[in-house]
Amino acid sequence: MNALTPETIAIVKSTAPVMRQHGVAITNRMYERLFVDPEIKGLFDEAAQKSGEQPKRLAAALLGFASNADNLDVLTAAIERIAARHVEMHVAPEHYPAVANALLPAIKDVLGDAADERVLSAWGEAYWFLADVLKSHERGLYAREA
Repeated sequence: MNALTPETIAIVKSTAPVMRQHGVAITNRMYERLFVDPEIKGLFDEAAQKSGEQPKRLAAALLGFASNADNLDVLTAAIERIAARHVEMHVAPEHYPAVANALLPAIKDVLGDAADERVLSAWGEAYWFLADVLKSHERGLYAREA
């Protein structure tokens, strides 16, 4: 797992105010894009989607990551909760690309020109970094279940 570059950390941190303001719009748009695949949609708690709780939780996670990209130790408890939830919902490593393919365009959809190539590239790098962290935790949890 490659560490985030200082440039990526700086760009992601600079988007924290935008994530605070537009995070729920971004996550709602991401789920619209993601749920065109019924298999992926089945991995999510439908009640949490309908209530708006899931998009709010993901927006809070994105904001937490943006705010703490330079101090990931602060996110350890959140990462452990997310990984446990992923295992409970049977999320597998092969599901992560679909989320990336929905999240990054959703950022562009909501932010328009404010999400230039630098921002999208930084969030892409950050997403895959965080995905690797989560997949590592999830592997350990799945191994304990076996």
